[in-house]
Amino acid sequence: MEIWKLCVALMLGLVEGLTEFAPVSSTGHMIIVDDLLLKSKDLFSAEIANTFKIVIQLGSILAVVVVFRERFMTLLHLKKQTVITRNQFIDPKNLLPQRRLQLKHIIVGLLPALILGFLFSDFIDEHLFSVGTVIGALVVGAIWMIAADFLRPRKPTIESVDQITLPKAFMMGVMQCLALWPGFSRSGATISGGVLIGLSHRAAADFSFIMAVPIMLGASSLSMLKHWKDITPGSIPFFIVGFISAFLCALVVMHFFLKLIDKIKLLPFAIYRIVLSIALYFIVFS
Repeated sequence: MEIWKLCVALMLGLVEGLTEFAPVSSTGHMIIVDDLLLKSKDLFSAEIANTFKIVIQLGSILAVVVVFRERFMTLLHLKKQTVITRNQFIDPKNLLPQRRLQLKHIIVGLLPALILGFLFSDFIDEHLFSVGTVIGALVVGAIWMIAADFLRPRKPTIESVDQITLPKAFMMGVMQCLALWPGFSRSGATISGGVLIGLSHRAAADFSFIMAVPIMLGASSLSMLKHWKDITPGSIPFFIVGFISAFLCALVVMHFFLKLIDKIKLLPFAIYRIVLSIALYFIVFS
């Protein structure tokens, strides 16, 4: 039984790492895989199972910090800023201050989801965490991504995250609110929204991932403080295995995703979401 618990932790960590930053919804996949297949609530208490899903998100957050460590160091003024474009390095002296990514862009992008999340968190927890609502979110999110790929400007006006303006950061933040619907996908909502308002797929993905760190860290930390008492000594190996597998998997996935997103765009992920939602409908409701 102990070996099976560790296997469950490993598999859930891999699911989290694989899906957290791809536009397919990690929350949706965790609900689907755990509730339908692994049933971690039967191995531990429901409280430990839910806390586990929070802890492994911290592994994915750590992966973002590692990948964007240079960026975060300059944002926090721990390192002199060098602005990187696609093909060259630009001396910050030759770039206007408002044309560099700064903390204010991140804050402006976070505000809409923080406000709506605070106002509707209880409603979301009570009514939207089910396989049925996830199926609906997968479909609607897929339509949103297809629309973004087909309606986007032919030539992006923003090729680098350093070119993002405060209004566009705010607009991406508004679109991020769609991800409050479990299964919609935070990265799917923000990358699609960014593409629609003129960002390249890579610039939108970079900004989406950077925004993910404070919002996920804040939400995870609050939940951890709330449920800390639910962690027992016997469950610690379960948490460690899940955290490490989520971190390593997210690290690999982000590396390949950021290299490929400008080439493959969003359509393949949208098709996957639709196929998955159809399969789930027949599994759950037939």
